[in-house]
Amino acid sequence: MIWIAACLSLISGLETEPPPSTVLIVVVGEPGEEKYEKMFVEWARRWRDAAEKSETHTISIGPPESKSTDREDRDLLYETLASLENDPPETLWLVLIGHGTFDGKKAKFNLRGSDITATELAERLQKLSCRTAIINCASASAPFVNRLSGQNRVVVSATKSGSQYNFARFGNFLSQMIGDVSADLDKDGQTSLLEAWLASAKQTQEYYDSESQLATEHSLLDDNGDGKGTPADFFRGMHIIKKSQDETLPDGTFANQFILVPGEDQFVLPDELRHQRDQLERQLAQLRQHKNKLPESEYLRQLEIILVPLAKVYQEAEKPDGGRTQTENKK
Repeated sequence: MIWIAACLSLISGLETEPPPSTVLIVVVGEPGEEKYEKMFVEWARRWRDAAEKSETHTISIGPPESKSTDREDRDLLYETLASLENDPPETLWLVLIGHGTFDGKKAKFNLRGSDITATELAERLQKLSCRTAIINCASASAPFVNRLSGQNRVVVSATKSGSQYNFARFGNFLSQMIGDVSADLDKDGQTSLLEAWLASAKQTQEYYDSESQLATEHSLLDDNGDGKGTPADFFRGMHIIKKSQDETLPDGTFANQFILVPGEDQFVLPDELRHQRDQLERQLAQLRQHKNKLPESEYLRQLEIILVPLAKVYQEAEKPDGGRTQTENKK
């Protein structure tokens, strides 16, 4: 765990040391009221606790860190992202916890000092080549999906539109589910971002139902780069049941490949094998989307073309020098 007081040492250290494979940046925004600060700090702590179970390098920005600094949190975030440009990690998680606003044109995440808009954040992330998950747990966060969507990215918002401006509780549930194996739908011993998101969206709706209130937030997930986002009720289990009209790859496949807390016995795929795995799984998702349009024999033929090399990827990873277990990583 790295507090913001050590942020500058990280920034300078990344220039000479090999970059960590995974970096988690947790940003807590301006809480406004003490009750919200307590909530947001607790949510952030859960993310850091989850990251400590793996080799993830964690950076914290915002309350309660650096209360005495005269530098704005937005500048610290900018500098942190800039420090990763030359030697990016394999995977970057950026989690925004707090309040948001939308005036009909600009969506903002509220920070202590100057806020950051969706456009400004998109500009800062543009130079990062690593695969990235951007999770905005704030109210009125939906416009961030459209602005930040892109290839090699997962974008999650707490709301489905900028007009959902009431306090968002989604971040509370996601911070609990991201490292909780109870959300593991495919029973592989670990919880992916997709699985955690589905569980959290369900729990958010259940909260409003239990309070006999109309839900004022509906989370979206986008990982196919179309900028539209998909709500959780489009899924049954881990599979999407409503297809897009333009036949693009459905959301969810890439998000299922983001694991913050790997299972104890899981192999960590080397970069080259992970790229192969990711590409094959996307091809598999695309094929499944067109299953009803293909003769069964042709579908099975194409399925074999994908599944055989996918199996070989995992066989290669299981070789003594092919993959690393989580235990070996911690040595």
